[in-house]
Parts: sequence; C-alpha cells; structure tokens
Amino acid sequence: MTHRVAVLDKELCQPKKCGLECIKYCPINKSGADCIVLNEEIGKAQIDENLCNGCGICVKVCPFDAITIVNLAEELRTEKIHQFGMNSFRLYKIPTPIKGQVMGLLGRNGMGKSTIISILSGNLKPNLGNYTSPPEWSDILKYFHGTELKSHFEKISNGQIKASIKPQQVYNLAKVFTGTAKELLEKYDERNVMPDLVRELGLQNSMENRIGELSGGELQRLAVAVAASKETDFYFFDEPSSYNDVFQRIGVARVIQGLAKLEKRVMVVEHDLTVLDYLSDFVEVLYGEPAAYGIVAGVLSTKVGINVFLDGYLPNENVRFRDNAFRFDASTSTDEFAMTENIIEYPALQKKYPAFSVSIDEGRVRKNEVLGIVGANALGKTTMMKMIAGVEKPDSGILETKVKIAYKPQYLTNDYDVEVISVLEKANGAAIEGTTEEDQVVEPLKIKKLYNKSVKNLSGGELQKVAVVACLLQKVDLYALDEPSAFLDVEDRITVAKLIQRFVRSYAKSAIIIDHDIQLMDLISDSLVIFEGIPGKEGHATSPMQKAAGMNGFLKSLDITYRRDETSLRPRVNKTGSRLDRNQKQSGHFYYRN
Repeated sequence: MTHRVAVLDKELCQPKKCGLECIKYCPINKSGADCIVLNEEIGKAQIDENLCNGCGICVKVCPFDAITIVNLAEELRTEKIHQFGMNSFRLYKIPTPIKGQVMGLLGRNGMGKSTIISILSGNLKPNLGNYTSPPEWSDILKYFHGTELKSHFEKISNGQIKASIKPQQVYNLAKVFTGTAKELLEKYDERNVMPDLVRELGLQNSMENRIGELSGGELQRLAVAVAASKETDFYFFDEPSSYNDVFQRIGVARVIQGLAKLEKRVMVVEHDLTVLDYLSDFVEVLYGEPAAYGIVAGVLSTKVGINVFLDGYLPNENVRFRDNAFRFDASTSTDEFAMTENIIEYPALQKKYPAFSVSIDEGRVRKNEVLGIVGANALGKTTMMKMIAGVEKPDSGILETKVKIAYKPQYLTNDYDVEVISVLEKANGAAIEGTTEEDQVVEPLKIKKLYNKSVKNLSGGELQKVAVVACLLQKVDLYALDEPSAFLDVEDRITVAKLIQRFVRSYAKSAIIIDHDIQLMDLISDSLVIFEGIPGKEGHATSPMQKAAGMNGFLKSLDITYRRDETSLRPRVNKTGSRLDRNQKQSGHFYYRN
C-alpha cells in the first residue's frame, strides 16, 4: 500500500492555454471515472487522490509542469501535520523546540519551513491533514500525547506561547516602519538589551539612519536584533545570514546562541552550512518535493545531520531523498592558469565618494578562471565589480577593454510583469526552448517550470536563479555575479557554484564572483581578491592571489579558522578557542591544509 500525494500548482496550471491534456490522457478518466476534472469554480484542474493510480501520465503531458504525483509510504498517512487543501502542499511530522538549545532546520526551499514557523508560533492551527473539517484542540493534543510537543501545543491552545520571529524578507521592514533603526529597536526592546545587541551586531553606525536608508546587511542584523530583544518563550530566525559578511554572520550566530544560554527555545533556518554548523546544537533535516510535500526527519547531531543532508540518505530511516550525494573537492587551486591568456587586465583603480573611498590594486582575470572577491561588507567589493563591468567609471585609472561583460547585480527587483521565458530569451538573443543552452544552463537549476510565470510573482530564490541563468545565457567573455547565493537553499547554492565553474571551463569563459558563503567560494574560486580597510570609510583590494593563500589571509583578518569535515570534506568553522582553533592559529594556517 502507498500513500498517494497529488499536488497541483494553481499558479502554473493554465487550462485556457492548454488542451486539457491531463484530463484527456488520464487512464482512470478513460475508464469512465472522474479522476481529473476541471473545477469550473476556480478554473483549475482537480485530482482525486483516492482514484489516482500514480501512473504519472498527467505529470508528463502537462505543458506547464503544474502537476506532481508522488507515492509515499503508507505509514506517513497518519503522520500528516497539515494540508492546505485539495491537491495542496502537506507537511509530515514537525520538529520539537528544545529548551536551552539551538535547533537548526536544514532543507530545500518549499519544504514547509514557513508552515513549521506558523504552527510552532501559534499562528497556524495544525489540521492533521483534515482540511475540510479541522480538528479541535482536544483532538490535536490527543494526537501529540506522549510527546514533548503536547505541552507546547497545550500552551498555544491556552494562549500562553509568545513567539518572536525574524522573517526571511527583511526589506519588508521599510514598508511597515518609516522611522530610524534606533526607534524600531527601542519599540521592541523588552529585555533591555539594546546596547549589547547594537555592539554585538555592529550596528553602532546605523542607529540614526532611517530604515529605508539601510543596506541589506544592516537590515538583516537589525531584524535579528529586534527579534532577539523581545521577551518570549520561542525564537525563530529565518535565514539570518543573508547579506552579511563572514564576521557579521559569526556575530549573529553568537547572539542567537546567547538566547539558548538563557534557556530559551530557539530554531534557525540557515543555508550557509558553515554558519549552521557553528551555531546549532542539533539539526532536523527536511526532505520531500518542493511545493508538494515536506517530511521532517528525526533529531540528529549537527555534524551528522549536515553530512546526512549532503549525502542525501537517512541511514536510521533507510530513506534516500536525493539521487546523488554532494561531494567537495579536497584539492586547492594551483597556478594552473598561469600560462593561459588574460581575458581582462585592469590597472590600479580608485573611486571616491563624499564619505567613502576605495582603491584597487592592478590585476587580471584569465581564461577558464573564476576570480572570487571576498571581504567584509562596505569595503567596495560591489564598486570594484561595477567598475570592471563598465557599470561605474573609476575616478583614477583607465580601464580600456573590448571584452564583453554580463553583470548580475547584488540586489534584484521583481517589480515588472513579464514572463520568465521572455527574460531568458532576451538574454539569450534567441528562442530558448529545445536548445543546447536550455539543456546546459537552464535545466541544472530546474527553472523550466517557471517559464510562464511572471517575474513579479517569483520568490527570492526563484528570482535569484532566473537572474543567474539570464546572466550566463548572454554571449560574452566575462560573467560578473554579485552574491549569487542570496536566498538560495543549500542544494541550489552548490548547484549554482558547480554550474558556473563547469560553464566557465566548458566554454573557455571567465567569471568574477562576490559572495560571503565560504563553502560556495571554496567550491567555485580559482583565485581570490581580498578586501581590507575600514567598513563604510575606506577599502583596499589586493591583486589576485592563489585561493589557499588568499583565503588564509582573509580568515586571519577575521580571526576565524576553518577545517575540513573528515567525512564530507566540507568547510567547517572551528569553535572559537577550541583546540583546533588554537592549534591552527599558532601554526598560521587559518585555512585548512590538504
């Protein structure tokens, strides 16, 4: 026996633009039953999961990839926590907040993390899969009898749970509050810890600025401060690292860890594995099919949980949830590009603003090479990329090049109503469907199903993937991508890194990448430019150097050491003051040696 899951993406389903193939070709329909019908009320297809035999024909014939059919183990039927409606997303099992511990949630976007947040914070009452006749609290408590979650839901049912949530989309702060950062933090500082949070999160120079004037990193850390300043029972942080540099991410992690030390229950969604490893006490892995269903695995130690996720296999449950394991290359780049031709050479450059200046040592980018740019925020990394890309002119230094450059900016906008396929075809300069470009650039990031979706309706992660693909589709010599990991989950980050590297190698192109995810930069970079200076005042960029030497110098400036995990070979941050941390600092090897 199997538990059938049939999910219809109502936004992708467009009966007026197709031939109703799902209805015509369904074998159950051909036998005289109504397994798939057109719901005239909503104007969308509707699938009867009890009649469906799981053949998957409707999935294959749907021209808009709107249907997902999955056969799950029958025992999962009784472990359904919530379902939003017929043919809608459903969540199986739910993590347990643990007093005095930081619980990390690790999984793909679209696996139910937002649903988990809503349920555990008391904003959404779990219906246990019965969306037509939702259960009463007495039935819900009976379902969780004998588990730690029963007391949690008892408190929710009695109105005794107070939750503090740091949302993913921090730019919404400017839409709901127009005052200064100081005024916002004062408004929510129930624990009287504002001075400590401002110092720990490096917000001293941001407090008098209005919310709309803050950078992405400042907004992110302010949102963390607001959430941490509340006096609550349960804290939830959704992607707190986005837009922050490595040093700032460690500061955020320490603030979150401080809440657990106060015997609070803390949960974190984080896609930067090194940060997740650093701040979490335990990890719960989420797997399933994005936007279709999500399953919460059991509690694992942080190290084991991350390695299990990368491997794509849960040994305790004998479940393989991904066909391929993610592997990390233990080798560091050598000077293999020394003899290749330069794609672009740039002289020493300078750019001055009223309150900030940046100087850049001369350098080059070679054919087949990925040049990584790392450093703290507000030192001029984006300014350097814009000058090389021709988006901004330097005040000193003449950059003359006939090299064609494609540029993906740091901040993306989706305030325009145009279909994704139109964006990609414009970037490609021709039709995209059925082409080699579609197979090699579009398919790896699984965005074909977004073709008929409007850009204005894309999520942050979807928008990022479309922007990366649109950049790579352009017929140029050099690709400049600013923070391509933003809003992407772990799987997509690794996929993007390998896609860019493979693309550059295969087509004899070059790329410049700015990102704060050490794992991604370790995967993708051949050489590095290191930024130093005083954030917001002056920045200085070195000439390109070998990755190992550059990463070692960068981490030394941050007083952080990295090692490789002995199982997955992934980069891991050493706990400050640990034996490994002390030994590596003493030897001068802040970046791991192979």
